[in-house]
Amino acid sequence: MRPRILTTVFTVFVTVLFLVGSPPPAVNADGAGGTPRVSAKPVDPDYTKAVASIKAGDFAAAIPLLESVVARDESNADAYNWLAYAVRRNGDPARSIPLYQKALALNANHRGANEYLGQLYLKMGNTKGAQAQLAKLQKLCGRGCEEYESLRSALAKAGGRS
Repeated sequence: MRPRILTTVFTVFVTVLFLVGSPPPAVNADGAGGTPRVSAKPVDPDYTKAVASIKAGDFAAAIPLLESVVARDESNADAYNWLAYAVRRNGDPARSIPLYQKALALNANHRGANEYLGQLYLKMGNTKGAQAQLAKLQKLCGRGCEEYESLRSALAKAGGRS
């Protein structure tokens, strides 16, 4: 009977060591929605400043900051999405298309990039392109998610089907 108890105690001890040794998850929202993914990657201060500038409506200030972020980290779909958004809102919609496409090449499920590309297509008169982005959003997050509803509403206002 003693060997069985020792085996059980040893198994519990090893399990506890394994669980205690696991690093705690760090949260990183990736724009894809749902539960935040685990990431140990620190946030770039230029990225943080750029997002604050965008939220303040200063798109011109955000652009060089985000360009430096993507120059350092070419795999940052969030930075490409925000860069495209800032470029579009700063008055250069044609230049923003390949930036949105880059964000989506890095993360096809990026809800923000899918919505904003749809909004851009709609402003450019490409209703079919906007509807295609809406269909992607419906597959990604359903009819109730914020990005889907925003693009659906814009399409309805523009007279496109939604």
